[in-house]
Amino acid sequence: MIELDHFAIAATTLDEATAHVEEALGVPLQPGGKHGVYGTHNRLLGLAEGLYLEAIAIDPEATPERSPRWFDLDRFTGTPRITNWICRSDDLAATLASLPVDAGAAIQLTRGDLSWQMAVPASGILPFDNLFPALMQWQGPHPAPRLTQQGCRLVRLVLSHPEALALRDLLGLGEGRVVFEPGPAALRAEIETPHGLRVLE
Repeated sequence: MIELDHFAIAATTLDEATAHVEEALGVPLQPGGKHGVYGTHNRLLGLAEGLYLEAIAIDPEATPERSPRWFDLDRFTGTPRITNWICRSDDLAATLASLPVDAGAAIQLTRGDLSWQMAVPASGILPFDNLFPALMQWQGPHPAPRLTQQGCRLVRLVLSHPEALALRDLLGLGEGRVVFEPGPAALRAEIETPHGLRVLE
């Protein structure tokens, strides 16, 4: 069983990713940290009900310990956008073994006192044109309770893909906030904010 944990907005730089989120939602992000294994860094926004979002980019001052980077960031081009959604499992190894697609191998990761495993494909590219969820398992505290709530709540995370319904059936996700729609590959988040309903793409 997997459930939605958070989603990621990527950009060429972390400042661009941060500005994209803050302009769309009208609330500030909080400091995150660095991921030494993949040479990335992030900023975070706490959402209601234990969810959060992260703005992420390659850290120009870091040398990654592994490559290619996660979330296919080595090939990122264009404007800031939601590129990935991340689901957690209580037993990542069993979840990965049960899948009919290659969602990657479990990699041990840390950021400060946070520790987790995440499945990262050898190519850095997830199935379904990167719209298969990145799968993870926390090994200690979760970051969401530490984040200051800014009055934002995820209403829907809409996943569009030509094979969206096949992906939905494969995952069997018991998560009503994640909606699968046939169409061009893209992710869109509908978020209730202090300024009303906003859309983040």
